[in-house]
This record gives sequence, structure tokens and C-alpha cells, in this order.
Amino acid sequence: MLLDLGLFLIRLVVGLTFAAHGAQKLFGWFGGYGPKGTGGWMESIGLRPGVAMAVIAGLIEFAGGLCFAAGLITPAAGVLLALVMIVAIAKVHTPKGFWNSNGGYEFNLVLIAAAVGVALTGAGAWSLDAVLGIP
Repeated sequence: MLLDLGLFLIRLVVGLTFAAHGAQKLFGWFGGYGPKGTGGWMESIGLRPGVAMAVIAGLIEFAGGLCFAAGLITPAAGVLLALVMIVAIAKVHTPKGFWNSNGGYEFNLVLIAAAVGVALTGAGAWSLDAVLGIP
């Protein structure tokens, strides 16, 4: 019971955080720049074509985050979310060091650990995976 509650809380917070970041890229919500603005920035760091890359990253973060929060296809969602963070670390955060306060990869690493940890553990009883019988 407590394990399932813990997994639910982790999935909900981490998943909705990813979904909000995806919404910034896709829709310009929450102070985001939408596909065009995010795409321009992605081009500036060498990810081309920028708008397509923004849409792909945004879709993975938005849909993957919602699936992760709901506990639906959790292993796949967790791995995809971790891959997006690995690209972010490689392209943006590594040169800035570890600490998030300096633009480093600290926060991204925590998100990767949570996403992969839940993907490996399973979503728990309070998930759509459990309701639908998805392993």
C-alpha cells in the first residue's frame, strides 16, 4: 500500500513536470516559446531542423509525461523521458557543471533517475498499467 502510494506520488509529480515542459515547447504554455521559438533555440545548439526537433521533444515530454503520471505504458514512457534528458544534458548542461543553479545537469539527472527507476520497478497498483494488466 505505501509502496504504491510512493510510486504514485513520484509518477504524478515527475510526469506532470515533464508534461508541463512539453506544453511549453508545443503550445507556448507556462511561459514557453512554442515550436517556433523553441525550434530557433534548438537550431542554435545544433539540433536541426529546429522546429521538428522541438515538436518531437515536446511530444515526448507532453505525452510521455502524461502517460508516466497515469502509469500507462510506464516502462516505455520512462525510457523515452530519460532519453530526452540525456540529449538535454549532452547538448546543453554538461559544460555548465553539475549544479542546477549554474545551468548544470543536476535536475536532469534526478529526472532520469526517477523515470528509469519507476520504469524498472513498475508503475504500482495505482496505475493504468495495473488496471489494464500491462506488465
